[in-house]
Amino acid sequence: MAAILHLKARPGARANQLLVAADGRVTIRLQAPAQDGKANACLLAYLADVFAVSKSSITLLTGHTAPFKKVQLETLDAARLQAVLARHQAIDQPASRPE
Repeated sequence: MAAILHLKARPGARANQLLVAADGRVTIRLQAPAQDGKANACLLAYLADVFAVSKSSITLLTGHTAPFKKVQLETLDAARLQAVLARHQAIDQPASRPE
């Protein structure tokens, strides 16, 4: 019953935010900096809040030191994962700005 989520983490943002592009790519902006595991801890706590699951049911499988991550949500099924992501789907994405 575990769901797998592939995402790109963007630390150092003004606020935590989950974004789903029209093509299904998931980006999560995190307030925490990318140092000493702070961004990963923030990511897991934010995902627990967004998906209404416990932090202990979320495991970071890959991407411990990279922006592209693979996360397992143990108590979440694929249908519920897709339903939550659909709520965060961008209708009209503004043009991305170079960073």
